[in-house]
Amino acid sequence: MSDDRARDLDIVLFGATGFTGGLTADYLAAHAPAGLRWAIAGRNAAKLEGVRRRLGAGVAEQVEVLVADSTDAAALADIARRTRVVVTTIGPYLEHGAPLVAACAEAGTDYLDLTGEPEFVDRMFLEHHRTAERTGSRLVHACGFDSVPHDLGAYFTVRQLPADQPMTLRGVVRSGGTFSGGTFHSALNQFARGKEMKKAHAARRRAEARPEGRSSRAVGGKPHRDPVLGYWLLPLPTIDPMVVARSGAALEAYGPRFRYSHWAGTRTLRFAAGGALGVGALAAAAQVGPLRELLRSKVPQGTGPDEGKRARSWFTVDFVGEGGGRTVRTRVSGGDPGYTETAKMLSEAALCLALDDNPVTAGQVTTAQAMGDALLARLQAAGIRFETV
Repeated sequence: MSDDRARDLDIVLFGATGFTGGLTADYLAAHAPAGLRWAIAGRNAAKLEGVRRRLGAGVAEQVEVLVADSTDAAALADIARRTRVVVTTIGPYLEHGAPLVAACAEAGTDYLDLTGEPEFVDRMFLEHHRTAERTGSRLVHACGFDSVPHDLGAYFTVRQLPADQPMTLRGVVRSGGTFSGGTFHSALNQFARGKEMKKAHAARRRAEARPEGRSSRAVGGKPHRDPVLGYWLLPLPTIDPMVVARSGAALEAYGPRFRYSHWAGTRTLRFAAGGALGVGALAAAAQVGPLRELLRSKVPQGTGPDEGKRARSWFTVDFVGEGGGRTVRTRVSGGDPGYTETAKMLSEAALCLALDDNPVTAGQVTTAQAMGDALLARLQAAGIRFETV
């Protein structure tokens, strides 16, 4: 990253007037250390002032308000040059995210988001990875439930296996909670852009360097019953396995040959079959413009469940790792995945990049690659459990 001495802010949060952005602002207000220099940013000054007042006496006075539209390249560049870390919750990122990534990469500013959109991540790699490597910027996508529990859960697990042996790892996700409107809109966009997503992925594969003497891949599979966990497994078409595989390619701890598979787990075959049909129906509906817009209107962005419902929500990700004749079982678990824990993960990642002693990295990097042990320790201290079963 470029010279921090010229920067008068540590963190700038874009999207604080939205639901998840508001929870992120609340978390930072409650948990940021004294003296943290931070600001909230967006296009509506009046709404931003309302968020700042809500943060309460003793905090609000320390938080600056910055007005900038997500399409205003000059304003975004000015903000990126002022701060060490930019955090954004404004999605879908394919529609709103690219100018801010560009500004951060050029300014040598660290960037964090909540995207679960593979096409966006691949496009940003192609357009900005080399610039970010040159300037020292760390571009870290998917810093919420997509994909922190999976990426750091895999990181936590593989370090308990011999690093000189081939490894296989599977992650099995279960949850009782509501996912955000932004996540739903992003999923619809992905389903509707299958050809574009494949094209971006192929272009990235051609451009991306491979690890020398090692390999790391995400692998699929058919629904089946897990012999260790006892759950029925359904392939989970999210960005998470791609992120885990990229961490595996970047870090030698994942062994000479690393393979990761990603699943949704259910207790009965009936629920697994119902989940497969539901995903298929959503994907089919996303191909039809009027149906896609109807679905988008039913789950608006910027809204979410009340505190009581979030308090009853939960998630688990079980991992089974095998390598060198050993089998290791671990679990990551926490509360409401779509909102409360996502805001926590994003906030702790921002604080980690701004304040902690992290590995020297630059370019588009994963959470495990950029923050690893430091973020793992922060999340454990914040109440997200990483345990060996």
